[in-house]
Amino acid sequence: MPQLLQLLQLDKTALLTFIQQHHIQRISDATAHLNLAQQILLLNTVPVTVASQIFERLSAAIQIQIAQHIRAADLANIVQGMHSDDRNEFYQRLAPDLKQSILQQFDQETQQQMAQLATYSPQSAGAVMSSEFVTLAPDITLEQAIDELRQVAADRETLYLIYVVDHQQKLLGVISLRQIIQAKPQRLVQEVMQQDVVSVDVDTDQEQVAKILAHYDFLALPIVDEQQRLLGIVTYDDAMDVIRAETDEDFLKSSAVQNEGSLSLKDAPIFELYKKRVFWLVILVFGSLVSGIGISYFEDIIATHIVLVFFLPLLVGSGGNAGSQSATLMVRALATGDVELKDWFGLLGREALVALCLGATMAAAVSILGYIRSDMMVALVLALSMLGIVLLGALIGMSLPFILNKLKLDPASASGPLVTSICDATGVVVYLYIAAQLLF
Repeated sequence: MPQLLQLLQLDKTALLTFIQQHHIQRISDATAHLNLAQQILLLNTVPVTVASQIFERLSAAIQIQIAQHIRAADLANIVQGMHSDDRNEFYQRLAPDLKQSILQQFDQETQQQMAQLATYSPQSAGAVMSSEFVTLAPDITLEQAIDELRQVAADRETLYLIYVVDHQQKLLGVISLRQIIQAKPQRLVQEVMQQDVVSVDVDTDQEQVAKILAHYDFLALPIVDEQQRLLGIVTYDDAMDVIRAETDEDFLKSSAVQNEGSLSLKDAPIFELYKKRVFWLVILVFGSLVSGIGISYFEDIIATHIVLVFFLPLLVGSGGNAGSQSATLMVRALATGDVELKDWFGLLGREALVALCLGATMAAAVSILGYIRSDMMVALVLALSMLGIVLLGALIGMSLPFILNKLKLDPASASGPLVTSICDATGVVVYLYIAAQLLF
């Protein structure tokens, strides 16, 4: 970064040489540490092709900050040079007025691409696909194919997989660069290509696309319409971005934090952080009132045996912990496709057995504490309560993700504070009910 800054201020020619000698990602990383004025100066100094490569690798927060302060014409030139999928992703983050101002300065082809991409759902394959793929006709020789590849290589995101289409852009097959090089030059593309092509519809969910890419270990996945016409590709790096975004979303939901846009603890305004967290916390406050109602209902037994209060946090916390563990395991299993809704009943029995073993172990430990602190009856209450609370918490934690999934809601919402609050409330009732039955 110091070298980049020094050359930017003193020697523009040496700056370009310096950039060419380093990987563009390293240049982008260094640019991220410059101040806003220096970042804009750098982007305006280097050729627009280089500026586009640097800009598309910057974080979303830095991109938006630059976009709000750079001239619209300069921004349009940089954005137009980005890969189509990165360009669309950035464009969707802009404010409506800024979108309109730079869209007018794109060439007609780019405007048409942007208009087409805007018709797809934000969570669909169409929203993240790239239009910079390579196609070949089926009836040309491999020697002719190599000549065509040389002509388009500079403008395409990937050359390793080449798609074979007819004159109507219908997907016929796929051929790799390795196959083209290894086969005899006189052979036709259709003789070498693989006809069994794995593709997905343009409306397929992005997360499903990423799973298919990972399952087949592809570098790219073709995206087609209902007529099997090739519209674009989703590359492995785009799939990684999708998985990262889904993981962030699930992590925030599991912690009862709303996921509306990117969350930056370092840069986000205080009020924005407040909005993301306050909704679920308020909801969970009212949910926790059930615990208070349960305590007030059994206040007579508590008043008679005040020692019960000493063990209340221990028992209730154990139920919440067991529930959170089960929910986390089940959310993960549902997300990876390891289990499905039809597996719920069988898993219920397995989880019950595991929970009974866990509860029995914890019950033995807590009963010893109860006997030392009070007497044998209190120890029995604690043992039975621990067994019931852990069993109930584990079953709640395992079942809630299935229920949410059945209701077409995100199962990730079923871990963390939500499960803990439910298990806390049920744990209080179970504990004090057992105490009331045995100690009165």
